[in-house]
Amino acid sequence: MADVFTFGQYAPDVSIYKVGHSRLILNVVPRGDGYGPFKSFNVATSALPAACRGAFLARKSDGTVVIFAATSTRLWQLNNTTLGWTPASEVLALTSISNATPAVFTLNSHGMSIGDAIVLSTSGALPAGLTVGTVYYIITAGFTANAFQVSATLGGAAINTTDAGSGTHSFTSEYPALTSTHQWQFAQAGNLVFAVQANTVPQVFNLSSSTAFADLAGSPPQASYCAIVGRFLVLSGLLSNPFRIHWSGLNDYDEWTSGVSSSDFQDLSDGGIVRGVAGGEYGLIFQDATIRRMIYAPGSDVIFQIERITEDKGLFAPYSIIRADEQVFACLTDGFHRIRPGGNPEPIGRERIDRTFFADVDTTAPHLFLGANDPSNSRVYWAYKSLSGAAGLFDKFIIYDYVLDRFSTANVTGEYLTSLAAPGITLESLDAQFPSIDAMTVSLDDFSSVSLTKLAGFNSDHKMGFFSGDNLEATLETAEQTLDRRMRVKGLRPVTDAPDCYASVGKRETLQDAVAYSTEQAINVRGLCPANVDTRIARAKVRIPAATAWEFATGVEPEYAGRGKR
Repeated sequence: MADVFTFGQYAPDVSIYKVGHSRLILNVVPRGDGYGPFKSFNVATSALPAACRGAFLARKSDGTVVIFAATSTRLWQLNNTTLGWTPASEVLALTSISNATPAVFTLNSHGMSIGDAIVLSTSGALPAGLTVGTVYYIITAGFTANAFQVSATLGGAAINTTDAGSGTHSFTSEYPALTSTHQWQFAQAGNLVFAVQANTVPQVFNLSSSTAFADLAGSPPQASYCAIVGRFLVLSGLLSNPFRIHWSGLNDYDEWTSGVSSSDFQDLSDGGIVRGVAGGEYGLIFQDATIRRMIYAPGSDVIFQIERITEDKGLFAPYSIIRADEQVFACLTDGFHRIRPGGNPEPIGRERIDRTFFADVDTTAPHLFLGANDPSNSRVYWAYKSLSGAAGLFDKFIIYDYVLDRFSTANVTGEYLTSLAAPGITLESLDAQFPSIDAMTVSLDDFSSVSLTKLAGFNSDHKMGFFSGDNLEATLETAEQTLDRRMRVKGLRPVTDAPDCYASVGKRETLQDAVAYSTEQAINVRGLCPANVDTRIARAKVRIPAATAWEFATGVEPEYAGRGKR
């Protein structure tokens, strides 16, 4: 038996008997010397009014960031001062706002609900008592299908007006609801941010001038997915034709007429429905049973050269696509893969995690299988809803370090996973949000690196945050070892800098037996977790409690003696 049992590669698909694999590597991230802690979720913003169904980080030309989020029927922009969410959906023109106590807003079949937040705009001047850009809430009083009143606070007193104002007044409205298994998807080109979902016209927001999203001009098709490929906006998952991709004009995102400014479409006659496109200098088209590469071909008879790179291998879930460090990662129909620039899919999960994942994932919730990149590390993350998870939430992470080529896992619950950066917030703004440093729910570190993109998400309370809190409770197991005769394990010395940890011995007599664990013991002043286990086959389990400060865990040094009996 080796002098050190290492916490090996996480590979639950295969036997761990006398090999360097582990089947339990939980709430940690891979390191070169083993594993490090995975941090808990830290809330950074106020709550959205409903479950998050999409989020996006946009960067302005001056380097500042703008964060957008989506609920089923609304688009939102994060207010960097209040850390609240301002409605940013397209606007509808009102028929009128009365000069009255209270003011009555009229529009036939306005489609809004009590409690909805709206923001007003106008071509002239709003009636006195109302302000452009302020968030108002629709209240119960006076609410009908064709009229409503508003308050400055949720459920508060109605706003009064003292004149009629001038011009046409508008308010942020709602979109048709998302289907239950889809999300909003975003893309950015220059100062333009695009947002799509199949039940509405593609939306656009100009970071230099817009206060709300608007319909993208040029009659583009309604689409579930969008990506920027070179200088084209590429739409897929089209409501009108799911086997087609359609791209805009070259650097002309309002042009969608085939043959004008290089805009065109391509119907893909085989390979199934298009489930998404990974953008970049070239595009990767993911279908049910095929992947194709699209390369811009200037001066050619065709706008894009489209070539097949897989046969009978397509995308398992549309939101599992991740672009990181010029590579693309995705879960295909036969498991997790990496695609390097110009290359073909390389399996990274085969005989490691694929079988375990496919046996655990809830295939009825593909929208909760979400991929995200953490640019501050060489890691990508997939969140998914397991068969035992709560409805509407993911509950597990698969973590892959593509430099180390190692996996780990975490148990984390939430609504949405993405990569975001903390908005630019002044100390004065933080003062307004938190009465003291002790009352802060978010780390100051999250605001000190404004331009640094990090792993982020939305929790079950619809609040955005970062994975920057206390360390989660970590559990790690070694592979199984044997002396080919009986042995007595007297203790386990965890190879970790964690000052507080516990260890137990997993034992069984034969490979056909179930594993039984000894009572876990705390580490003592000698750095040893005592044990007294007589067995033929042994594995070690180490648990590091939540909120313990530590950096690495490599394995255990066992204290044992052979007993001579077979």
